[in-house]
Amino acid sequence: MRTTRRKFIGTVGAGAAAMLVGCKNARRFPGAIIGASVSAGHRLRTGNFPAPSETIEKKVVIVGGGIAGLAAARRLDQRDQRDFLLIELERQPGGNAASGRNAVSAYPWGAHYVPLPNDESAEVLALFEELGIIRGHDANGAPLYDEESLCADPMERLFDAGRWQEGLLPQIGITENDRQQYENFFAHMDSFRSLRGSDDRPAFAIPLDLSSRDAPLLALDRKTMAEWMTDNGWDSVPLRWHVDYSCRDDYGAGIEQVSAWAGVHYFASRRGRAANADRDAVVTWPEGNGWIAKKLAAPCATRTRSGAVVYNVEQSDGAVIVDYLEVERERSVRVKAHGVVCAAPRFVAHRMIHDLPGGNDAVYSPWMVANITLDQLPAGFGTPLAWDNVARSSDSLGYVVATHQNVHPVPHETVITHYWPLDAAAPADERQRALARTHADWCERIVADLDRVHPGIHSHVRNIDVWVWGHGMVRPVPGFIWGDARQEMQPAQGRIVFAHSDMSGISIFEEAFTRGTQAVDDLLQLIA
Repeated sequence: MRTTRRKFIGTVGAGAAAMLVGCKNARRFPGAIIGASVSAGHRLRTGNFPAPSETIEKKVVIVGGGIAGLAAARRLDQRDQRDFLLIELERQPGGNAASGRNAVSAYPWGAHYVPLPNDESAEVLALFEELGIIRGHDANGAPLYDEESLCADPMERLFDAGRWQEGLLPQIGITENDRQQYENFFAHMDSFRSLRGSDDRPAFAIPLDLSSRDAPLLALDRKTMAEWMTDNGWDSVPLRWHVDYSCRDDYGAGIEQVSAWAGVHYFASRRGRAANADRDAVVTWPEGNGWIAKKLAAPCATRTRSGAVVYNVEQSDGAVIVDYLEVERERSVRVKAHGVVCAAPRFVAHRMIHDLPGGNDAVYSPWMVANITLDQLPAGFGTPLAWDNVARSSDSLGYVVATHQNVHPVPHETVITHYWPLDAAAPADERQRALARTHADWCERIVADLDRVHPGIHSHVRNIDVWVWGHGMVRPVPGFIWGDARQEMQPAQGRIVFAHSDMSGISIFEEAFTRGTQAVDDLLQLIA
């Protein structure tokens, strides 16, 4: 989403860092590293689980309480199959749509918006109507969205050359060549958006498996977005920054690492429409997609086991055996089920299910997300505070303002959610570094980044909580989306079906929700 310049920003950053050093000597920032549940999850590597002390029976077990798992629970209820158990590692369901709340505001711990769904995203559109996000339709069939769910203006701003500008496409100091490349690149994206393949499928669809299989389009998956942009003569520095930012925003990695097919999909797949909003509008809430996750989780709360590690899934004598550990009680339970929806990430599924084919070579992007409570709203020269606030000079993705969507204005205090994809080195190395950092280390890094664009903001920080996502999302590296590994992830294994967005190769709400819904339909046919 969206003096020399570098010398000026570097001077501002150095000054802010110097102020921060003085501040750090006087105080530390309250808060903690909140998640994820790394130690519990890592027990899958070492094993040594106690033998089950209880055996129960359920018709269906859902492993994983992210959006895919919650979608599966909703579908089972819709099909009058209420005898199920959902097992989730974290303390609350939601996956990377988790959220939190303090005295100031609710706030997201991960995914924080959903773009307007395409017409082919039928399951998501149905959900939005059920939840009241879509209130009706106009005479042309365009959805009428709930005004409080649509992101309020101003939506985005970019800090560049010492000031804030509207929108995330750089405008300050660009050349005529930059401007021409902007026009050419986005004209290509518009062309892809309207293109249908020889199979009459959209060139780029959501869910992505509805996309055209024309060979020239699939060939984009075999090179990086950076290579494809170079091939097309798009060497404009601000344009490449914008595309790199967009890929890091959705995939946790930039144009040098993700496939051209995924990069084009980001820009060309969105064809959502609304009777009362522009095509680029999004729906969001103070807690981000946690608002949806809570709506999905509430009906199955009594059938959910949180803080539990599934460590074994096997098929025996016509049943599927699921063993899980209740972490706090250090107690294992065995469930005998007719079938299982595995809505866990594929790398976790490989730890639970022996001899599972496909997807074990998937790459995962690590992230850090911080929620920072401030005693006043951030300011700055230029365009006023927006929902999404990004600095071109930063390695982070900036921050969103949790209180931006509040119906009742917050006069002073706010919570800002700071997003940082950890993609400077190989994911395994970044994970190790991230897990080794203390809360104080993270605070130093976070506040230095914020002070660069808001000098002195450290004096307004009242709390910093941190969440490290070691495997935040699957990364669409070249060859993964349309390669063999992802295709091998699709089929059911006996009475075990799969429902994670890993199976799509990109981690967006529509993919996860559709996967969970379809997985239940497939499973009920198997166990009928």
